[in-house]
Amino acid sequence: MATKTLLTIEQYMALGEDPPGMRYELSDGELIVTPSSNYFHNEIRDRFNARLRTFLGTNPLGIVTSETDVKLGGNIVRRPDVAFIHKDRLPGVDLGHIPLAAVPNLVIEIVSPTDRAADLRKKTSQYFDAGVQSIWFFYPEDRLTYRHAADRLEPKAFSENDEFSEPALLPGFTLKISEIFTWGNDPMNASGPLPSQDTGGH
Repeated sequence: MATKTLLTIEQYMALGEDPPGMRYELSDGELIVTPSSNYFHNEIRDRFNARLRTFLGTNPLGIVTSETDVKLGGNIVRRPDVAFIHKDRLPGVDLGHIPLAAVPNLVIEIVSPTDRAADLRKKTSQYFDAGVQSIWFFYPEDRLTYRHAADRLEPKAFSENDEFSEPALLPGFTLKISEIFTWGNDPMNASGPLPSQDTGGH
């Protein structure tokens, strides 16, 4: 029976940059290789990041980052699409170090049709075990949204008429979910729904 070759954090970081068209993460020492994300995925990610940065510019509650390797403990390195880290978790943290050793309070993931449910469940468990408080999964292909909270057993589903908000972490910040699903609709910023596209793997 074949055994998996497990990597340490140091070995993972020694791999260097992701190869073209691929994306690395580390799950309990196992190298996770998925396809790079495409334009539609990146547009949603980047606009979410930009909105949060603008909000935090006038409400200095912490920092937001995207596609940054984050150490979750042990030999686990995940790369959230968007992550918010409250200022209370930042003292003493070297923000220039990779992987970042500050666990996010909030994680936003944009899910591809190629992402397997079992992999998402494991990622969710790893986030919560590390101390993440809230995880939002956006499914542009199906126009579905789910929020997982550390203090809830079951995720909460949201419709396009609802809003993204985290009043305990980001008081005063809201976004219409219907607006989120229009991001990336076309390069000329036309209105309308996001086309049915694979948003790239995780």
